[in-house]
Amino acid sequence: MTEVRPKTLLAMGRQVAGRLFTGQARDRLTAVADTDPGLVADDFADPAVAGALAEAEVLCTSWWCPPITGDVLARAPRLRAIVHAAGSVKHHVTEACWERGILVSSAAAANAEPVAEYTLASILFANKRVLDIARLYREQRTSLDLEGLFPGFGNYRRTIGIVGASWIGRRVIELLRPFDLDVLVADPYLTEDLGVPHVELDELFERCDVISLHAPAIPETRHLVDAARLARMRDGATLINTARGALVDHDALVAELSSGRLYAVIDVTEPEVPPAGSPLYDLPNVLLTPHIAGSLGGELGRIADLALDEIARYAQGLPFRYGIEADALATSA
Repeated sequence: MTEVRPKTLLAMGRQVAGRLFTGQARDRLTAVADTDPGLVADDFADPAVAGALAEAEVLCTSWWCPPITGDVLARAPRLRAIVHAAGSVKHHVTEACWERGILVSSAAAANAEPVAEYTLASILFANKRVLDIARLYREQRTSLDLEGLFPGFGNYRRTIGIVGASWIGRRVIELLRPFDLDVLVADPYLTEDLGVPHVELDELFERCDVISLHAPAIPETRHLVDAARLARMRDGATLINTARGALVDHDALVAELSSGRLYAVIDVTEPEVPPAGSPLYDLPNVLLTPHIAGSLGGELGRIADLALDEIARYAQGLPFRYGIEADALATSA
């Protein structure tokens, strides 16, 4: 039986489309979907996309997709599904989409993988004090008294705290299983057993050597990590944030980091780029990166593959493997 290729319109930033769908991914896109990969809707009001929008049964969206409002849906009478080749759908899938019963899928599971890998590397490096030791070795260029400088450093039997049992948080827990580490998780919405102790957030902050944030940015989590919780952390503990900057009170964090009591691996901040004069750029106990943990470069291929798998499932009349329900968005990214 020949599969019907659903009429599909790419809706995302033009540069994003060029990076997602290249080579084999571009070939597979045209194999599973009836689409023009050169036609990209980064503005639904653009007359050039009006015809394709009117015919589209599927929107394949990604970063920089404009909001899919009721007005847009009125010009897309045949639209039945949105396949998001990225993580969160909150920025473009509006209430109007849910009201019309549009099916929605997200590649958040694919985007979780590089973030989890970055987190794993950060945890292992943090406990081994790799950055500190490399800096001192470069500066002193001689033998170092490592035990004297960093008593008890290393990963054996260290306690790791995961805040948020999201796609990423769960994947980090899985990646940590082969190591001799004790792992705790805190998430008020977690009801299933992930094979690690589920504790209250304050207890996690008190017990852990490394704490990694994987909670969504929702009103309830704004400044979840405040001065009081930072004060609960052990001397020499490390905070890792690959989630959203809004989860952390950055003034309180800078104060703790400036004292030298804590370490931090920070991939996301609020604002997205800290001011040029921010101490975060210069503090020796901080690894600051510009939001690189998620899918970039060759890692975009994993996202494209998942999105194309979902379009293929839709074409076969199968339910999405990574479908999203509207009521789940209140407690997710």
